[in-house]
Amino acid sequence: MTTTVLVAGATGDLGGRIVRALRRHDTHVRVLTRPGSTATAPTEGDDHVEIVRADYDDHAALTSALAGAEVVVSAVSGTRSVIVDAQRALLRAAVDAGVERFIPSDYAADYRSITPGTNRNFELRREFAADLDAARIRATSVLNGAFTDMLTGQAPLILFDRQRVLYWSSADQVLDFTTKDDVARTTALVALDPGAPRFVEVAGDRVTSRSIADTMSRLTGTPFRLQWAGTASTLSAMARVGRRLSKAGDDEPFPAWQGMQYFVSMFSGEATLRHVDDERYGAEGWTTVKDVLAEHVGAGALDGAEPRAGAPERKRT
Repeated sequence: MTTTVLVAGATGDLGGRIVRALRRHDTHVRVLTRPGSTATAPTEGDDHVEIVRADYDDHAALTSALAGAEVVVSAVSGTRSVIVDAQRALLRAAVDAGVERFIPSDYAADYRSITPGTNRNFELRREFAADLDAARIRATSVLNGAFTDMLTGQAPLILFDRQRVLYWSSADQVLDFTTKDDVARTTALVALDPGAPRFVEVAGDRVTSRSIADTMSRLTGTPFRLQWAGTASTLSAMARVGRRLSKAGDDEPFPAWQGMQYFVSMFSGEATLRHVDDERYGAEGWTTVKDVLAEHVGAGALDGAEPRAGAPERKRT
């Protein structure tokens, strides 16, 4: 029997991956967009992908768009107006439309036990989770640590040009990473699993700054050394200052100070996943940190492969 899944935020990076992952199964996917949006929907032209349009502040239109769907998958991205306000509107419409299950836009480390004031984005997710738990609908949140893809992009943990790997407080703190493709695949499987628990915790890989330095050394043939950058508490204080001085205020989803807060949550251990179950949805295997770094530096990813000194950097495709 074909399952109808509505995806909100499908025109974004992760949302598009989720739609493509859903289409590998027996699904009918509805892509929710706002009226007048010119964004291109993923898998456009697929007979099993339907475009529905509604404003989040138009409850009647939103409820109509959700009618007949068994599952709502939210992949929206933003700050309070999106993570809390828009998702609240989506949740109310889902309940009124009789949708059975709701997957919120979490896709992060474990935000449930972080200290108040240390991570804005996590606190927004925790605030919406309280509404979701009180609603007459079954919910599943996907927690996956940080996106592995960020290690070669916007997360300055590895200083490639200086052959350094940063750490705060402890170089042996366990860090959870999962690629966006693996998160999308997991989310699709969760959407099709009526028995999915309230929280699904997965980690494509679990590493430390120390193990990352060792991996980079072996992949490049150049020693990568650890560099202490302070304590997690010091970084948290720096993030608070950066937030106060930020000209963008709280409207920007991922300012530099928010990146600092994410590292605080990871290196303090507060956001570490404690109930990882990769077996439930991991039949296809997981992309490791080493796989991602090997592709980035252009070296072989197989264990025991001889590293190539001076391997050219290659962008991911």
